[in-house]
Amino acid sequence: MTSSRKTVRVRPALPRDTAALVRMRRALWPEGSAAEHRSELVRFFRGRGEKSEPLAILIAETDRGRPVGFAEVSIRAYAEDCRTDRVGFLEGWWVAPGERRRGVGRKLVEAAEGWARRRRCLEFASDALPDNRVSLAAHRALGFADAGTVVCFRKDLSPARGSAR
Repeated sequence: MTSSRKTVRVRPALPRDTAALVRMRRALWPEGSAAEHRSELVRFFRGRGEKSEPLAILIAETDRGRPVGFAEVSIRAYAEDCRTDRVGFLEGWWVAPGERRRGVGRKLVEAAEGWARRRRCLEFASDALPDNRVSLAAHRALGFADAGTVVCFRKDLSPARGSAR
């Protein structure tokens, strides 16, 4: 009996994946424009990304080469509740809605964990917004433990517009 499930493989993203990555990144981070995502990806593939940009991008594709998800990973000196100062970090993780709950996300995270292990990381971390129930459930299903909820604050220190100097 043959399985109706597609085979999915995970590999490092290549410059030829830029258009697909722009679409997937827009689905994950819609506040960024297509042009902004494209620009970040061009810098990444040229090796000129900012320190805050990912160190690696992994892409999941079907046996026919159709992209169905991606993960961006980095190494952080700190992550909540981690004990080491070299933590593999899942910066972004997205799977096409029609491919969810089929193991694609698990394959992406396992590949990201392998990437971090090869770079001598002993811990792997991630984050999610507290109201993103789908992401929270997916993280827990893959063995992530809740490290607590942090409320982050910011304050703009730039001069007020129109104020006298």
